[in-house]
Amino acid sequence: MTLLADKKLLITGVITRDSIAWEVARQAQEMGAGIVLTGFGRAKRLTDRAAKSLPTQPDVLELDVNKPADLEAVAADLRDRWGRVDGVLHAIAFAPEDALGGRFLSTPVESAQVAFQTSAFSFKALAAAFADLYPEQGAAIVGMDFDAQVAWPVYDWMGVAKAGLEAVTRYLARDLGSMGIRVNTVSAGPIKTMAGKGIPGFDRITGSWGDQAPLGWDAADPAPVGDTVTFLFSDLARGITGELIHVDGGFHAIGTPPIEAAT
Repeated sequence: MTLLADKKLLITGVITRDSIAWEVARQAQEMGAGIVLTGFGRAKRLTDRAAKSLPTQPDVLELDVNKPADLEAVAADLRDRWGRVDGVLHAIAFAPEDALGGRFLSTPVESAQVAFQTSAFSFKALAAAFADLYPEQGAAIVGMDFDAQVAWPVYDWMGVAKAGLEAVTRYLARDLGSMGIRVNTVSAGPIKTMAGKGIPGFDRITGSWGDQAPLGWDAADPAPVGDTVTFLFSDLARGITGELIHVDGGFHAIGTPPIEAAT
């Protein structure tokens, strides 16, 4: 398929083959895109390993999204490499342990700030870093979300940060739309990734998801999420921006799990 033929994409957030971002990278390559991954610190070794399992092994650039110098270095690399960036995937989130797992009331402000900066403000930082690389015909920026319109067990300040991410999406769409840049967020159902497993008690969220979702939900299959991100990178999504798109089997639309009808 050539849905993304000749698109040049920067994909963050690949850690292992289980990562949603890895599935996005796989689909993007198979649909004709050229990609570069990012990683940083000790975890970059995992990203390097995951990159080898893609159809074509991409380069992995060092990027701590909270460091302006790293953002500048990646922008310089892509300027020399491609001269443009057609799409960016923001699949980055982090909250300290004391900001998760039922510690909402006791979380110190410093930990809440880290969660917000890394999980929400970084979306703006990443989008702005490549401002002079987006082509005249437009580009697409996509952020990965977990529905922050409601309060979840154990998610705590990460949920607050994700609410911030959703707001940042709308403001980026407002400010970048005149440049033809589309900014959207995909709210994925729970996927068994390394990040998800790192949230204490995350199985409390995922346990009954498939029972409530009208279409069902396989937490081991990131492909439906990857499909939607790929679509948003494509020109078929040229009229969509500022959106929060749920890819969760319809879970968000249903108040309670199905109840057996009385006979």
